[in-house]
Amino acid sequence: MSPSLRLPARAALLSRSPPEPGVPRAPPVPPAASAPARTPRPRGLAEMPGPSSAAFIFELLCRGGVRRLHEMQVHGRARFGPLWKARFGPVLTVHVAEPALVAQVLRQEGPEPRRALSCPWKEHRSLRGVPGGLLTLEGEAWQGSRRVLARGLLRPGAAEAFAGPVATVVAELVARLQRLRRQHPRGIVPDIGTEFNRFGLEAISWVLFSSRLGCLGDTGDATAATEGVIRSVGAVLALTLVTMALPRPLLRLVPAPWDAFCHAWDQLFAFAKGHVDRRMAEVAARGPLAEEDTCVTDLLAREHVPVSSIYGNVTELLLAGVDTVASTLAWSLYELARSPGAQAALHRELVAATAANGVTNGDGATTDRATAAATAAALGRLPLLRAVVKETLRLYPVIPANARVVPDCDIRVGDYLVPRQTLITLCHYATSRDSRFFPAPDAFRPERWLRHRDTSDTPGDTPGDTPGDTPGDTPGPRHPFASLPFGLGPRSCVGRRLAELQLHMALAQILLRFEVRPEPGGGRVRPMTRTLLAPGAPISLRFLER
Repeated sequence: MSPSLRLPARAALLSRSPPEPGVPRAPPVPPAASAPARTPRPRGLAEMPGPSSAAFIFELLCRGGVRRLHEMQVHGRARFGPLWKARFGPVLTVHVAEPALVAQVLRQEGPEPRRALSCPWKEHRSLRGVPGGLLTLEGEAWQGSRRVLARGLLRPGAAEAFAGPVATVVAELVARLQRLRRQHPRGIVPDIGTEFNRFGLEAISWVLFSSRLGCLGDTGDATAATEGVIRSVGAVLALTLVTMALPRPLLRLVPAPWDAFCHAWDQLFAFAKGHVDRRMAEVAARGPLAEEDTCVTDLLAREHVPVSSIYGNVTELLLAGVDTVASTLAWSLYELARSPGAQAALHRELVAATAANGVTNGDGATTDRATAAATAAALGRLPLLRAVVKETLRLYPVIPANARVVPDCDIRVGDYLVPRQTLITLCHYATSRDSRFFPAPDAFRPERWLRHRDTSDTPGDTPGDTPGDTPGDTPGPRHPFASLPFGLGPRSCVGRRLAELQLHMALAQILLRFEVRPEPGGGRVRPMTRTLLAPGAPISLRFLER
């Protein structure tokens, strides 16, 4: 789902803002031999390499580049090096595809980083007169929302407060997978991404509103009512890049993409508003709630956040919470199905944890909050389970690129001086598949994240919160900014701990119940960019009962 950082004593602080509770800090950045050598005088953007505007537009609009933006990062680095520029209409973008340079940009972004100069999401908010949330706000408004949500979601142990609801939804998901596999003679569940979208919506709705939707049951009405929300999430993600890429005069001539984009956001806002209003009325009628009976709407209301701002924040968290967890869960099982050795090792780890640490076995019999919280905490300490999630997110980062605008002053990036108000794209997909930092970068190797008795931390982790948590690629160098699936710094993912909790609990219970195998005759599934990185084709898998 989207904290000031601790850098070495000799390095500048990445942020001047006070640290948020439980917010990830960065480890020291090792020297990078691959970083461009410093020159006495930085060069200007006129000297920076990059494709011509015509070539870039042709690649985007005529050769399907909008769906292949992650691949264009890799190709751009191979052709132009770690820094290159590209212009689309009036917008000039500097692409950064080198971990040391990504770190250099993040150190200079300041306490209130800006994501972009403008974007269709902000235009929708302005057009409709509705408030933005954490993903679209800037400046003091963003900082206020960030501070409140970080207290409720990022502090250590905060996510475990939602372990009970998540455990219940995971049990419903396992039961649904069981029903679906029995409908096929070979135990195949088709298009698991669809099922995981339903899981994601059910879980995030409980976390945000304390609402039960029935997404994973057999009730036709409940399923039909929620499918529209899932379609709206998909439409927003698919149309964001289209509405960004098409020139405004063309959108006025062909308004269908923009109209569909706005309609999808309108549906999400209406859904969220209805559930926020229901929850606030329920709380007003019942009086003060027990601490364990809470949701994000309650957290914001207790902080006296205006109700309009609650609508904006939970709507954007709803969008982020459905597709991100669903895609990562689908990719994890897809890779584990193709790596039977890794799956068997993970199953052994989970069985041992079930016996030794009180991890429940996924039968849904025990889902009280205390037991669920203990289970979540135990899962968070399993090194191979964490490594599987880390490796999945390295191969398929949900956000393949992050945008930054440094508004106050020119900044130096490598050998170049980047003028203020320039859009900078941090190419996370390219850095996380760089063979200098990850040998065999296209291979699924969870063991690369394991080290015996290692107590260091990776970027985005709270120091000391997880033993055995440093990437362990012994052959070749590594860099802590090479894989940043949750971002880093003040704009890092505020729902990171909640997303990890859902992934750990769902993977554990699925793999304790089923052995997962590829669909016979199924082909390789490639990723595509639709704002987030998603499977380019449906993933179908065999679920064999253990």
